[in-house]
Amino acid sequence: MTRKKGFTLIELSVVVAIIGVLVAAVTPMYSKSVTRAKESALKQNLHTFRSLISDYYKDNEKWPESLDTLVKDGYLRSVPTDPFTNRADTWVYVPSEEGLNDLYDVKSGAEGLSLDGKKYADF
Repeated sequence: MTRKKGFTLIELSVVVAIIGVLVAAVTPMYSKSVTRAKESALKQNLHTFRSLISDYYKDNEKWPESLDTLVKDGYLRSVPTDPFTNRADTWVYVPSEEGLNDLYDVKSGAEGLSLDGKKYADF
């Protein structure tokens, strides 16, 4: 009697179970890594905005009116998107003084908390 070569149902079931356990273990780590990367990109964008706003103030002795002013005057090529909202028009402008229409600081318009518990709007 000759035996056919191949895998038994039990062997295939064990392999599928092992793959399932590995996927279940890796998925949360992947999700955290994506969130951590978005947080890092947000912090970098805000740092760049703040540096460019200060540079604009030093060069022009006034605060810019908006991020579009920074683009128009060559400080930025384009307004980057917020990594959490995936939009460039959700940035929140902070004026230098209440009632003024200038740009002193920029915050994220994203809702939610970061991995360390801070609001994205407070970065």
